[in-house]
Amino acid sequence: MNKTAEYLNMLKREVVPALGCTEPIAVAYAVCKGAEVLGKLPEIIELNLSVNIIKNALGVGIPGTGMSGINIAAALGAVCNNSSLGLQLLSDLTEEQLLMAKNIVKEERIKITVSDTEEKLFIEAICKYKSNISRVIIKHEHTNIVFIEHNGVKIFEYEDSEDNKEKLNKIEELPIKAIIDNSEEESKGTELSKECASGDKLFSIEDIYNFAVNVGFEDIKFLLNGAEMNKKVSDEGLNQPYGLEVGNKISKSTQFNALGNNLINKIVAATAAASDARMSGCKLPIMTTAGSGNQGITCIIPSVVLAEELGKSEEELARALAISSLITIYIKGYMGRLSPICGAGIAASTGASAAMTYLLGGDIKNIKCAIKNMLADVSGIICDGAKSTCALKIATAVNAAIQCSILAMSNIEPCSNDGIINDDVEKTIENIGSLVANGFDKTDKAILEIMLNK
Repeated sequence: MNKTAEYLNMLKREVVPALGCTEPIAVAYAVCKGAEVLGKLPEIIELNLSVNIIKNALGVGIPGTGMSGINIAAALGAVCNNSSLGLQLLSDLTEEQLLMAKNIVKEERIKITVSDTEEKLFIEAICKYKSNISRVIIKHEHTNIVFIEHNGVKIFEYEDSEDNKEKLNKIEELPIKAIIDNSEEESKGTELSKECASGDKLFSIEDIYNFAVNVGFEDIKFLLNGAEMNKKVSDEGLNQPYGLEVGNKISKSTQFNALGNNLINKIVAATAAASDARMSGCKLPIMTTAGSGNQGITCIIPSVVLAEELGKSEEELARALAISSLITIYIKGYMGRLSPICGAGIAASTGASAAMTYLLGGDIKNIKCAIKNMLADVSGIICDGAKSTCALKIATAVNAAIQCSILAMSNIEPCSNDGIINDDVEKTIENIGSLVANGFDKTDKAILEIMLNK
């Protein structure tokens, strides 16, 4: 398969809609499938979760509930009975289901433990009804179910072998087979993401740029759906009092004479507002990038606002979004699906800076400058969970993205004498991966310990 096809497939797989923050929704998804396998509403739900899942699900709002956290997400998964919707399984939530879920939480029927796994993204959901037990395990990606068990009998285990696939295809239960089909595709996606950090070099900044400017417009037009979707969430955040109201207040900064309502503030406000809304349980869906809604917000909205201000065409915007999305995916391939450093603040904002540089008329050289500027600037932003203050980090990162783009248009960039920066932009991105693997290995546990002991 050529790189054009690879990039298109990756965009279609990694730029997808979700309702609610992806970590608690992934928990809901695992419980939902477990309840479906059980065939009954669980009396007890036991969750064994990786540190990163707990960190990112602990304090974030759950759409349509007025509540936050893991317990309500898991309870909703138990009552939804619609795992086929994936990360949008809460989209048709009824008042009756919400009441049932709240009762499950009130009755303390959910037990949570911290897994000792080294996996960053790991969810084990055990659902119990009388003597019946189901067990579902998700690893690596938010809907990537790798194991299903019912009353001690293994129903499904993902193995990348033709013999296993042939055996699985004989399973006649439709809900299980649907999950098998999905898991095979998701697991392939996991392997493709790993190619970011392999010697195969699926990604290079120059290849991404050449793809984005030369691919047929019709092939990437679907990216405009994300622009429309995320802009709606941004508008919601600008007009309603969600979270810390970071975007809303920045957008009204003309009340302070020292701050003008300029284009930079407009881009920052629009992006932060979408995060305000999403982190506080806004009921509108978001287009995610590389498994995260905040990454999708940060990756997409700056280009949308800038393109509108510059009078750019839909085609030019779509090409910019291809650049931002693929660069975000590329950097996340080194950072990991979940990470101790901020994916939106580092990977997605870097993608946004590159895309804005393109919209300003920059070429491949300018785009490489923007990326190196960003990684010299924001690479130390930690991830201390999904919550309202994500909007603050995003506002900071988007402001940096604009500034780094402006500098890049004047060919300003750091050199290999400057910290983690290398003259080669791809090597600089690799250095981010090394920083995560070797420098932040204890950060997640330290952050979670602080969060749980307040």
